[in-house]
Amino acid sequence: MSYFQLQQEQLRRFEEDGFLLVPGLLLEEEVRLLGLITERVVRADPHRLDRHDAEGRLTLLSLRNELGDDMYSALVRCKRIARTMEVLLGDEVYHYHHKVMIKEPRVGGAWEWHQDYGYWYQNGCLWPDMGSCMIAITRARRENGCVEVVRGSHLLGRLDHVEVDDQVCADPERVAEVLKRLPVEACELEPGDGAFFHANVLHRSLENEAEEVRVILEFFN
Repeated sequence: MSYFQLQQEQLRRFEEDGFLLVPGLLLEEEVRLLGLITERVVRADPHRLDRHDAEGRLTLLSLRNELGDDMYSALVRCKRIARTMEVLLGDEVYHYHHKVMIKEPRVGGAWEWHQDYGYWYQNGCLWPDMGSCMIAITRARRENGCVEVVRGSHLLGRLDHVEVDDQVCADPERVAEVLKRLPVEACELEPGDGAFFHANVLHRSLENEAEEVRVILEFFN
């Protein structure tokens, strides 16, 4: 059994692009168990956050700030994620929070362009030396609302964020200028694939227009 280990070329790509896609970050059995657990946790979570996009489409979100004795917490602590993030960011990391998001078929909502540090700056985080790891529990495609990333946008620094409808997003006028100059890449993933993101990289997720659900797990450090 082999586990992912970061290579120097992947580190270089992360530093240039602001994100890194890792096929097969989790094993098949890990993904199967995550899928079973997630269906129970999110749908039964009394503190679940339901977020609507500009068209009223819905995303189900279950978030935890603390680590416990569960599979999510075990994955946060595993070397494939924690050690990889330490190398990518060049320093020791800590757990900030983790969440599970579900976009139901045909009704799952979009998430507007934003930087994670655009939120965290307001929470008292002084430096943007932070990141996240997203893991696909189900297939993620354009059709069912995958994440899109602006390659190299982490080098722009933090953008102002404003409230739009039920979401907080990066200043739309500034984003429009960024999109004229930098390329957008869709993060299409198979179950178990992972994606590491710098906290300042611009990204969004599309609405789910397919007949299949999209479920992701995301850790923030």
